Amino acid sequence: MVNSNYSALPLTSPAIELQSSHPPTKSGAAAANGAVHAKKLTKQDSFLGEVDDDDGADNTEHDELPLMGEGGDGPAGPPEGSGVSGAVFNLATSIIGAGIMALPATMKVLGVAVGLVSILVMGVLSEVTIELLVRFSARCRALSYGELVHRALGRPASVVAQMCIIINNAGVLVVYLIIIGDVMSGSLKHMGVIDQLIGHDGEWDNRRLLILFVLVLFLAPLCALERIDSLSLSSAASVALAIVFVLVSCVIAAVKLAEGKISAPRMGPDFSSRAAMLDLLVVIPIMTNAFICHFNVQPIYNELKEKTPSNMYNVGRISTVLCVAVYALTAVSGYLLFGDDTESDVLTNFDKDLGIRFSSVLNYIVRIGYIIHLVLVFPVVHFSLRQTVDALVFGESAPHSRKKMLALTAVLLALIYLGSTMIPNIWMAFKFTGATTGLALGFMFPALVALRLDKEGAEHLGRGEKLLALGMLGLAIVVSVVGVAGNVYTLKSKSD
Repeated sequence: MVNSNYSALPLTSPAIELQSSHPPTKSGAAAANGAVHAKKLTKQDSFLGEVDDDDGADNTEHDELPLMGEGGDGPAGPPEGSGVSGAVFNLATSIIGAGIMALPATMKVLGVAVGLVSILVMGVLSEVTIELLVRFSARCRALSYGELVHRALGRPASVVAQMCIIINNAGVLVVYLIIIGDVMSGSLKHMGVIDQLIGHDGEWDNRRLLILFVLVLFLAPLCALERIDSLSLSSAASVALAIVFVLVSCVIAAVKLAEGKISAPRMGPDFSSRAAMLDLLVVIPIMTNAFICHFNVQPIYNELKEKTPSNMYNVGRISTVLCVAVYALTAVSGYLLFGDDTESDVLTNFDKDLGIRFSSVLNYIVRIGYIIHLVLVFPVVHFSLRQTVDALVFGESAPHSRKKMLALTAVLLALIYLGSTMIPNIWMAFKFTGATTGLALGFMFPALVALRLDKEGAEHLGRGEKLLALGMLGLAIVVSVVGVAGNVYTLKSKSD
């Protein structure tokens, strides 16, 4: 996606920046491409560790990736950036969002044992695809997800990938606003925080007004920031709040379990009804969607202080382990607490007496704490949404403009707010995005990029790596087809 009249300086240069040059001839471009991809990857750069080292070769070729361009002349970006810990918080924040609220409902469908295995498998596969993206982005010097797909699969595929990012991220942000509305103003079956605190009093519990208030007063200022590393502190706070939510849920479940107030949970799926069978068709895409963060991998990598694949691999692994632990504990504790009454947004279940001491206080802590978490997560996901829309509409080489960025932010926030007033619940949103854009971004495109570059000789995948990429691609296609068919059938059944 980067204009072809830009080329990277050799890594021996003391300053790495993008320099304008005349378009290379076809033979020159091929020679340059061959030079970039001439060496094999080291074992640490192979996600299965199957590629041999070259004897005496300098393996620092793709150890650095330039910062994202800020427009204009001069260096591609400022020298400051985030460390590994800041990158972990940003990537974990990209993962832990609204998906955590839907996981207890998926546990209700799959059962505890099958649900835990599914969370672990999805986490491992997600981490593998993150390493694939880092590995090939570093080799191709791609500065964004769309650019990597462009270089491997061509312009039409990159446009499709960018559209998937836009649909997925916009859908996720709509879900955040739906959750905020559900928790603050309540729903038909559950009371909101405002109702419980001050009662039904005029416009204070108006759902649309509350969402608009949060959007304008809290979300818009954070979304107006230009660099993702500016959100490191807020991301750290959001991860901390998510952990508080998990700990409180686990403590409540443990106390009730010790007091014998929780019945034995189901270990496997429920096949007793047609509705349960239909839920099984869409639950895996929902769980897949909970791990999608791939659109933010390159921006976070670009803003690392030490931009090496090994550092970003560590970021991906630490983030994945953290998220798998948080997801597993949340899913199990939420399902244990509410059983078959678990809602698609488990946060709405925390409006009733939990049957333990300080129940009302704990309810407020859980719900208000997680609303603050979503407020802090929102701008991280919005960042990649705005970046992708900017690249798709104006082009990667368009000059940077603060006014353009603010205008784009305002338009996107307005559309997201409109979407939050039209979609009924988060389960509906997650079912469709998970079965389509989520699977495409998380599994299909990373596998296709790896297989295509291997076929062209730009990379040399090991046999195990190639089989894994093919397996992920095939699994993603099957799950996507089944998930979409299940969603369509469910909607048709309800309409009948």
